Amino acid sequence: CAWSIERPPGDTAGCTFRHTSSEERCSTCHQRHQFDPAVARHSEQCKACHWGKDHRDWEAYDISIHGVVYQVNKWNPQEFDFSKKLADADYVEPTCQYCHLRGGHHNVQRLSTVYTSMGMSNADRGAPLWKEKRETWVSVCDDCHSPRFARENLQAMDEACKDAGLKYTETFKVAENLMLDGMGEPMPKDLAPDWSGQHIWS
Repeated sequence: CAWSIERPPGDTAGCTFRHTSSEERCSTCHQRHQFDPAVARHSEQCKACHWGKDHRDWEAYDISIHGVVYQVNKWNPQEFDFSKKLADADYVEPTCQYCHLRGGHHNVQRLSTVYTSMGMSNADRGAPLWKEKRETWVSVCDDCHSPRFARENLQAMDEACKDAGLKYTETFKVAENLMLDGMGEPMPKDLAPDWSGQHIWS
């Protein structure tokens, strides 16, 4: 995130809103003026922060088959009864909350995978946490799908991350070589370099 905060406000609006408010503050997810759990159970509550060019979580969900079915049916109480607690929810398709807050707990990270992004990872793939997180992820999908189906999709996402990481590394090397050859513009003085190597971009 070190370089993100130096980017133009339009790039970081979602980040700034989310990360300058306390992550434990109820009104981050529950609307301050309409503190209604039924409202907080709509996927759009997550969209307030999880969107944009740096992390397209909302966009990925919205155009997925799960997101499309959600958008078409979200006002039908027989398909999505948001008055029920998440522990009792029986939605026609999963919402962000259904999976990430499964059972009604408030720890969003508990049901996330160990994440890798753009060729960088702090996760030790041999660590027990890696296997545990992934098995938990599969257990959420098998509410509706077979465990095999869930594991195959998780593997496909791993491959996509690996491919993206290779492309990132190739692109980074091209830009680095341009800089070494004196063909790239130096980083403006008001943008500090950081650990991720963003200093080579103008």
